Amino acid sequence: MKFYRYVQDKMLSIFLVGFYIFLLFLLLVAFHTPLSLVLVILGLSFFFSLSVLLINYFRKRKFYYDFLSNIEKLDQSYLVLEMIEKPEFYEGQLLYQALYDINKSMIENVKKEKEQLSDFKDYIEMWIHEVKVPLASLLLTFQNHKNRFDRKVQTQVHRLENEVDQVLYYVRSENAEKDYFIKETDLSKVVKNVGLKNMDDLLDHKISYLVENVNYPVMTDSKWLEFILNQVVNNSIKYRRNIKHSYIKVSAYEKEREVVLVIEDNGMGIPSSDLPQVFEKTFTGKNGRGSSSSTGMGLNICKNMCQKLGHEITIESKEKVYTRVILRFAKNSYFDVLK
Repeated sequence: MKFYRYVQDKMLSIFLVGFYIFLLFLLLVAFHTPLSLVLVILGLSFFFSLSVLLINYFRKRKFYYDFLSNIEKLDQSYLVLEMIEKPEFYEGQLLYQALYDINKSMIENVKKEKEQLSDFKDYIEMWIHEVKVPLASLLLTFQNHKNRFDRKVQTQVHRLENEVDQVLYYVRSENAEKDYFIKETDLSKVVKNVGLKNMDDLLDHKISYLVENVNYPVMTDSKWLEFILNQVVNNSIKYRRNIKHSYIKVSAYEKEREVVLVIEDNGMGIPSSDLPQVFEKTFTGKNGRGSSSSTGMGLNICKNMCQKLGHEITIESKEKVYTRVILRFAKNSYFDVLK
């Protein structure tokens, strides 16, 4: 609360007080009051008027200073009422009560919205589980009767299954801490499962799935890690190039404090201008704009889940040469800090 702004706001009051002192001076002169008494009366009037102005300013200044400084410090500004005391002056009390009522109304509305959102998410999750049953049945039917069905139909059903999985994991990622269990996991087993899940697409597009030296135990949740790797492999398949020898190579190596997993392909690559944004929600980039199936959500979910699991995910790429996704797992303990 700046003093000059406060004075500007009180200009009408200051003008009226000045006008009163001027009239008082005229009256005292009209009644032939001694000059010394006139000066004393005017001086006292000015002194008390200035004192009222300053006292009022300093009373309000403390409240508004605490109020504004706490708003700047807090990440959640609506909690500011918990950090300040109820003021003694009437205007401040009105503001305090108004903010209290607004805050209470906001909390009630947020709670209601959260409950509705939670119910909606529960319904979506239940619906997805119901949908996955006939999808799994369809895929099993295709596997058992390959000669009776068009390969394209199977590909589309498989794609639908991946999209349904993405929705399911996106819904769960909001409260992922309730849905994952960190334990020692065989990295090679997860990599193998991802390869088997995408085997038909890999064969259809003649993409070699190369696995080298991934026999390392890592601290993670196997289900979420499989989803992350599956998203990366799906992207590699989706953004492949029409070349003779396409490949997706999965390899790992060990460092002093971490295990590093690398998924590399020789597909379309990512333009350098897009690399800083690839993990942003709904960002599709140059390659994604050329594909109607791109949503820009897969890598965003992967990034968020890696952060919650304590892993680090980065991407390196050179357009029309390679894309390299790197996952880092802390060794020995989930709580190790990656440097």
